[in-house]
Amino acid sequence: MVATLASDERIFESAETLAQATAFWLCEKAEASNGRFAICCSGGSTPRRLYELLAQPEIASDFPWDHVHWFWGDERFVPHEHPDSNYGMTRAALLSHAPIPAGNIHPVPTQGLTPEQAASAYEKTLRTYYGAETLDSSRPLFDLVLLGIGDDGHTASLFPGHPALKERQRWVVAVLGAKSEPRITLTYPALDSSRDAVFLATGIQKRSVVRRAKAGDRTLPASRVQPVGALHWFVDRNAAPTSDF
Repeated sequence: MVATLASDERIFESAETLAQATAFWLCEKAEASNGRFAICCSGGSTPRRLYELLAQPEIASDFPWDHVHWFWGDERFVPHEHPDSNYGMTRAALLSHAPIPAGNIHPVPTQGLTPEQAASAYEKTLRTYYGAETLDSSRPLFDLVLLGIGDDGHTASLFPGHPALKERQRWVVAVLGAKSEPRITLTYPALDSSRDAVFLATGIQKRSVVRRAKAGDRTLPASRVQPVGALHWFVDRNAAPTSDF
């Protein structure tokens, strides 16, 4: 069961039905596209289930794998084989099970260079894919950006109070000091350059922060995401600011 609060807000009965509906929605978006289609992936348990469902025959048989490209909104600065790697999680849940051309997968580099060098290298990857040095609002970098929201309101690796929140020139930066390990994150200019950006939130522990973010609390990095296209909130009943259906 799904209830629609507004055109960009949907409440699902459970985390599982949210993941299922999002998987079909994403597949439909990719199928309807002309030419290549760029997805910016997120880490976390809810996206993991989404990725697992995309690999299931019911969806995988219709998914246009050949022209879909996969990027990441942020990454922990750990080897891809590390259990905390967002790329590693996506690979285990989806990439290793689907017929995706190797050239369509664009992970953040995390070995053999510094975090700052990794950020610069990934920015170069994005600019090469985009084919320009400056983002044009009429031609978004991504077709779809998947986002999570932390209990503190962070999204990607944009944390409250961190200087990365103010970055407007760079597309990718290193995030040092916010967590125990360095991270690499896309900045608002890159995340906002999307036709569709969707926040996925499940669990009662997310209800308060979802409510604050949707109300426009600017102290929360998630509330500052403003895609050039459409912004969506897909939440389960527990995470919904209201449980009315």
